[in-house]
Parts: sequence; structure tokens; C-alpha cells
Amino acid sequence: MVIRNIDQVPLQPVQMAGVNGATMAIMVGRGDGAPNFALRQFRVEGGGNTPRHAHDYEHEVFIVSGSGTVLLGGTEQPLRAGDVIYVPADHEHQFKASAEGLRFLCLVPVTRNCGEDTPGS
Repeated sequence: MVIRNIDQVPLQPVQMAGVNGATMAIMVGRGDGAPNFALRQFRVEGGGNTPRHAHDYEHEVFIVSGSGTVLLGGTEQPLRAGDVIYVPADHEHQFKASAEGLRFLCLVPVTRNCGEDTPGS
């Protein structure tokens, strides 16, 4: 069993082209023995963004705090705390933070080599 507090896991800078002010922490992943999914926390500084990209796996996102937008399906939609987003496989997407910043959780399959190894969302 693993119990962690979201505020006590150190965040690391996201190292991908097109990132501005985003950090990430693995909340639960392969290193914890999770065989199917990795839960990651992202923080995006006010005015920052994750990379604009697509990949061959789905993921689910929960907005913990802050606000901003998500680019999905070619359209930017507003986001706020409490929102849930489903990002289908092969869909280009990007998260942008408003001035207050954005914090979200992202669930991805560890079998797609994206839990600990690929920190874009």
C-alpha cells in the first residue's frame, strides 16, 4: 500500500520542448509496484503551459486547483478546479495556466512507458 500527500512529493521541471513553467511529480507509479497506471501531479505556473503534443494512449485529468485552458480537438476550452478531462489517444492537447496557475492530476497507463519516463501530460 502507498499513501502520499500531494503537498509532500517533490516536483521536478518538465523537460520537453514547448514547456513553460511546468513541474511534475509521480504520485504512484511503476516504482511503487503499480502494474497498470501511473498517477502524476502537474503544476503550471501562472501564464505557463505544458507542451502541445499527442501520443498513442489516453489519459484522464482532474483539475485540483487554479484555472486555465486545455487545447483539445483543435479548440481551447476553459478549465477550473473540479473539472475532469478525458484526452483520447492520438489527440493533440496542451494545458495553459491562467495568472493564478494550474494544478492537476493525470492518470496514464504505465505499459505505454509514460509513468516515470515521459513527463509531458
